[in-house]
This record gives sequence, C-alpha cells and structure tokens, in this order.
Amino acid sequence: MMRALWTASTGMIAQQFNVDVISNNLANVNTTSYKKVKAEFKDLLYSTLNRAAVQDGEGNPVNLQVGHGTRVIATVKDFSTGPLERTDNPLDFAINGPGFFKVLGPRGQVAYTRDGSFKLSVGDEGIMLVTSEGYPVLDENDSEIIFDFDISRMVVSPEGEISYLDETNTPVYTGIRIGLVRFANRQGLESVGENLYMATAVSGMPMNDYDFEDRSVLMHKFLESSNVQVVEEMVRLIAAQRAYEVNSKAIQSADEMLGMANNLRR
Repeated sequence: MMRALWTASTGMIAQQFNVDVISNNLANVNTTSYKKVKAEFKDLLYSTLNRAAVQDGEGNPVNLQVGHGTRVIATVKDFSTGPLERTDNPLDFAINGPGFFKVLGPRGQVAYTRDGSFKLSVGDEGIMLVTSEGYPVLDENDSEIIFDFDISRMVVSPEGEISYLDETNTPVYTGIRIGLVRFANRQGLESVGENLYMATAVSGMPMNDYDFEDRSVLMHKFLESSNVQVVEEMVRLIAAQRAYEVNSKAIQSADEMLGMANNLRR
C-alpha cells in the first residue's frame, strides 16, 4: 500500500503544476503576443517483479511490472501566430511569421520579443523607439532607432524599411530597417518576463529573418494578440482538477486499506 501512497502523491504534485501552467495561460489571455504553454509529463521508474521468459514452452510471456508515478519534464510554448488586430496606431507592429524584434535589455544585453506595442522616448540622440518598459528597439545593425521626422507621416514596408512622407506625399527612405531575427529552435528560448526572451545554447544564435525566402511580414499599425484559447484552457483545467481529485481518492483508499490491515488482529 505504501507504493500506492507515493505514486498517487506524484500525480497530485504533477497536476498541481499543470494547474499552475494553465492558470498562467488564462491570466495572460489579453497579453499582447503571449504564447500559451503546455506542461509535459513522463512516467517514473518501474519495479520489475517478474521478467518475461519462456523456455521449452513454459514461463511468463509478459513482464510483471509496476510504475512509481509521474513527473513534469518540460513546459512547451506554442509559438503559433496569434490573431492580428488593426489598431491604426503608427507605433504598433505585428510580426506575421517566425520572427522576433530585437531590443536592448535591462542589463545592456540584446533580448527578443514579439510584442510590437512600441512607444517613444527622448534619448541622448533624439526621439527613439522603445518598448512599453522603455527598452530601446534595435534595427538590423543592432543600433537604436532614432526619429527626426513627424511620426504621423511614417510609413513602414512589410520588409521593415522605415520611410516618411514629405510635403508632396512622396515617400523618403530613412535608411532604417527594423531588426527581425529568427532562431533554429524557438523552444530553446528562455522567457525572462515582460514579454522578453533570451537566446540560449539550445535555441541557437539569432539569424537575420530577412535573409530567408519564407521571411516574416511586418504588419504596421497592427498588434498580435495572445494565442490562448479560453475554452481550450478551461477544458484542460477541468481535466487537471479531475485528475488531481482521482489521485487524492487513491491516497484515501490506500490509507483506508492500510487501516483495515492494521485492524486484522483485533
């Protein structure tokens, strides 16, 4: 009976973690460019009570084994593109494809984001493009994007090239291109909060997204919404709650059976 107690407890711990992950998804249902997360599980070691062995037509054709429960092994992000919503804000951008914006992070390192709800900030060199937290957005040469023209007349091409309309409504190219990168393994990126990701050895080095034939399309005056589906998450939440409840019942049953065994002498 002790095996049942420990096995069911691992199930409760795993489902509690699963509920935590689902709760975070639901909490970020309105977060710009948020990517939903799913917990993955793996069964634990098995005790082999009798191995399969057949000799001269006698023996056991199958193994006799019992497992010891489950554990969480990974949390996997779904990087599918969320719904694109038009905002008509000249500082809003959405990426239709696998790309990421480059920003200068809080400690001077380059970070990556899908959140294109940018703002303006006054820097040492002029008005520059920044994230909602004030981190500078970088161009394809890892330089800060500085504006010296009327933002309301800005035009951005699907390839990220920034222009503006002069007095005669003629586009004038500024020579600035918003930086977009991609990774060989997006699942290897490390989430650091504030809609930011950091590259790791597993994700690979950032690659210029514009160099690929299937390059991303930059959508000006659009924002990418969260890809969380509330109904899907609620179904997963109910299933996790039921699994947690069943494991708790298994612990109660094992405890009652141990109590019966202890009372046999009475």
